[in-house]
Amino acid sequence: MVDDFRIQVEDETLEDLRERLRRTRRAASAGKGMAPADLASIVDRWLRHDWRASEAALNRYPQVLLTVDGRTVHAVHRRSQTADARAIVLGHGWPHSFVELLPLADALQDFHVVIPSLPGFLFSAAPPADVPVDARFLAENAHQVMTELGYGRYLTYGEDVSAGASDALAALHPEAVEGIFATHAYFPPAAERSGLGQAERDFFAWLDEVWEGGTAYGHLQATRPDTLAAGLSDSPVGLAAWILEKFREWSDPRSAWRNDLDAQLTTITLYWATNSIGTSFRPYSDKGDDSPLPPIEVPAGVAVQTHEGRYPRELAERGYRDLRTFGYLDLGGHFAAAENPTGVAAALREFAATL
Repeated sequence: MVDDFRIQVEDETLEDLRERLRRTRRAASAGKGMAPADLASIVDRWLRHDWRASEAALNRYPQVLLTVDGRTVHAVHRRSQTADARAIVLGHGWPHSFVELLPLADALQDFHVVIPSLPGFLFSAAPPADVPVDARFLAENAHQVMTELGYGRYLTYGEDVSAGASDALAALHPEAVEGIFATHAYFPPAAERSGLGQAERDFFAWLDEVWEGGTAYGHLQATRPDTLAAGLSDSPVGLAAWILEKFREWSDPRSAWRNDLDAQLTTITLYWATNSIGTSFRPYSDKGDDSPLPPIEVPAGVAVQTHEGRYPRELAERGYRDLRTFGYLDLGGHFAAAENPTGVAAALREFAATL
């Protein structure tokens, strides 16, 4: 069943949010992380944020609710005016939401675009606790969404945790996936890195340096998700600090989106209104199937985002057996679709032209 959907946050939820923001108690500074003075200015901006205007802007995108394996799944479904256009499923990551992929959807008017909210994120229900939200689960979820919407063949694109899910989707459903496009390209599991070439080893050594001291968030979300969620679900300022830190540190300093606080507060307000930050940790905390996937045989295109700017072609060729295009984005970090939608769309079209 597919039902039309519009976002409508209750007035009581918004007033409760504003009251909590007005009563914010500032923390003492230890000189690391989000500075209290910075957070004070964010609180002031959030209090002035026009949620109803943001909500109306989001509702200009056609949205649906689907039932997949008994779960509610939310998705943006915007059909192209060209009836025989290619279809593409776009996957967000953490702390992304579907909102960060809307600029790319705008740049892909010649595609039918589907953006599911991941299970446990915003308006999509989480699966039972005994069903792990891993790459295979997310891949099957995306495939069922596309099938339910009537797409027998489609392209796939994913960022962050959806990058692995996109790889899994291409590997598990080559009969449906016409091609895979990636700005967060294939990473071999750690257990399979012993035979890497020098360029690949150099890349992972560089990446380890880049991430030194920056992975504690993932360890906490994987090992103590409920403890962390207790604070973030009760304090909007805590939630904003946790998410905005990643938005800022993982994005390209040159991108306009990095400083678009209103756009970022729209996503944070959605996390708050749906009280879904705890279930959004599931891709980190769940222990899923880590057995090897089949090789990815479908056509692939890669445009490396700047956050992984030394990613070598050899690594992409290792993961994608039919690599059609390979290059590097000149702008846009971890949130490439939001930071450089025109660049991502151009690279995607270049790849699609090879199909």
